[in-house]
Amino acid sequence: MAATQVTDAPAQHRFEITADGTLAGFAEYELSDGVMDLTHTVVRDEFEGKGIGGTLVKHALDAARDRGLRVVPSCPFVASYIERHPAYADLVA
Repeated sequence: MAATQVTDAPAQHRFEITADGTLAGFAEYELSDGVMDLTHTVVRDEFEGKGIGGTLVKHALDAARDRGLRVVPSCPFVASYIERHPAYADLVA
């Protein structure tokens, strides 16, 4: 697996994940009134099936928890991730 790094890019309203320095995907969000709405997740085709999406969403959810935010999982991938990882269910607004 490639070395990954997730960073918040607030000017673009998204978390970005790189793999070995290459942008592998992103998770877009909207913030309002203590809520992070995770609206869309993209993983580039060449990084599909490598756990990039899960790593990205886990980081976004952990960031929301650290910031005391509730989460709206508008993105189906995020909603599915939360279903598979019930430890994040308490974040759902």
